[in-house]
Amino acid sequence: MDSTALLLGLLISSIGFGYFLYGRKQSMIATKYTGITLMVMPYFLQDSTPILIAGILLLLAPRVIERLMS
Repeated sequence: MDSTALLLGLLISSIGFGYFLYGRKQSMIATKYTGITLMVMPYFLQDSTPILIAGILLLLAPRVIERLMS
């Protein structure tokens, strides 16, 4: 694991923690579980490219789900 993947994982996990806290306070289930997924995902992906791609897709997921539900 290189330092880029490590720092990218830390950044994605930190954003995921923010998503989790926001989703919990606002009672938004999709945002809360996306935050949990963002926090755990870097443990399973070892390279920086998959972490970046999965992170971007997961960051957009709550907005897409919210639009589909309304």
